[in-house]
Amino acid sequence: MRYGRAITLEGPFEQVQQDVRQALADQGFGVLTEIDVQATLKAKLDQDMEPYLILGACNPPLAHRALEADRSVGLLLPCNVVVRGDGDRVIVEAIDPGTMVTLTGLDAMAPVAEEAGRRLEAALSSLGPSAS
Repeated sequence: MRYGRAITLEGPFEQVQQDVRQALADQGFGVLTEIDVQATLKAKLDQDMEPYLILGACNPPLAHRALEADRSVGLLLPCNVVVRGDGDRVIVEAIDPGTMVTLTGLDAMAPVAEEAGRRLEAALSSLGPSAS
């Protein structure tokens, strides 16, 4: 089961993660949470890894609609976007909001997931040509 979309980009990690934030903002998403996995694993386990950020992106009107359909859907929010180093490239991955529909089984969630999916896809597409 595919549960996300990905794009591979060239460029410095710092610039790409800033571009991702802007692309999300352009689609009405704010970043509510940020987890620096690289720093956390180094601090807690003394383990090294490539740059790896998990951004918790939220579009408030869409989140509100989803929560109106099912208060427990908060377990699946916000939409996670991963920005991670891969050698000289940076991979950006976004959750497929359709997983909300699959996991909840609620038809009322479908229009919310479809709109969120369109917006996340637009954000990824604005970053470069190689989305998959």
